[in-house]
Amino acid sequence: MAATLTSCSGGGPDEDVTLKVVAADYGTGEADKSDTYWNGVAKSFEASHPGIKVQVTVLPWTDIDRKVSEMVASGHAPDIAQIGAYADYAKAGKLYSADQMLSIPTQANFLPKLADAGRVDRVQYGLPFVASTRLLFYNKDLFSQAGLTAPKTWGDIAADAAALKGRGVRYPFALPLGPEESQAETLQWVLSGGGGYTDDVGTYTIDSPENVRTFGWLKENLVDKGLTGPVAPRALNRAKAFEAFGKGQVGMLNGHPTLMEDAEKKGVHVGMVKLPGANGPTKTSMGVADWIMGFKQNDHRVEIGKFFDFLFTDKNVIEFADTYDMLPVTDSASAAMEDDPQYKPLHQFLATLSSAEFYPFGKTSWAKASESIKENIGKAVDPGATPGLVLEHIAQEATAAEKAE
Repeated sequence: MAATLTSCSGGGPDEDVTLKVVAADYGTGEADKSDTYWNGVAKSFEASHPGIKVQVTVLPWTDIDRKVSEMVASGHAPDIAQIGAYADYAKAGKLYSADQMLSIPTQANFLPKLADAGRVDRVQYGLPFVASTRLLFYNKDLFSQAGLTAPKTWGDIAADAAALKGRGVRYPFALPLGPEESQAETLQWVLSGGGGYTDDVGTYTIDSPENVRTFGWLKENLVDKGLTGPVAPRALNRAKAFEAFGKGQVGMLNGHPTLMEDAEKKGVHVGMVKLPGANGPTKTSMGVADWIMGFKQNDHRVEIGKFFDFLFTDKNVIEFADTYDMLPVTDSASAAMEDDPQYKPLHQFLATLSSAEFYPFGKTSWAKASESIKENIGKAVDPGATPGLVLEHIAQEATAAEKAE
């Protein structure tokens, strides 16, 4: 779907300039397609910026990264792309940096963790467009029936899962380590075990002792004891796990704001807590962000910057986050949502955003490292597997990808 929007331009006083924008569709059907949001932004922007036009194309997530890559390769890069990754384009010198486009107030308003996640070699190229964090979800009714309270430690998770299994719950703890999005499930668990994907200087630490210990615990205490349900974790994708939670078949799983909304609509009473760690609730949570960026090719630096300054006003940021049950990416919009009781269901997620840990987006090798995680991590908890060897294999592939940059 294409929509014509207005934006800033670098032409002469009597010449319209058109910015070409490619954006992802976050909707689940015709009723909530993202075209509606972008059309609204366009009309408002055009009203205050006469003589500037923006042509926006909204594409599904299944196509957008490939389409933008093809546009860039063919010499027809958009001026602005709202997609999942920016590092390859930044490394190739195709993007404007944030300070080349944005006013100082706009640039300073991004949540610091998100601004940091948008950097390549300490320079910010990726502008966070929308964010999300993860919490541990549990079915309040199933917990109440079993006489359980919200878990605080790994030991609590194992004991609660055993109690739920004893009461016939199909998935006491749903552990989706299938290829759909297991890089997210993995990061949540390794953070809860004191590890992560990289160290403080950005070196991959996928096979660190902490991460090996975490997956050893998962295998021995949940998977080997039959507490993760009838589908092997390596064969369970996130969508199926979420679907089962909405049917009341799951005791616990890791989830995001959209799942909260969907489950409540289906009559599931949802409890949410930070993912427990070995000795108590984790201090950090996993964060996810999608990105928007400005391409140099058409020499519209000033116009792109004006459009971004408009796009990142509180009204626009909050409207998109609210529509799709996501989190805002700026300090001021986050503060506004925290102060508004209308957004109370999101307050727990907002509280974890400032301390969230994100994927190493700034590494161009991350795409290949992520693919290796998705393909292999489920094998770490297979019967008879040695988690350390699986993590070592993934680490070797990630390091090889980085050396090949």
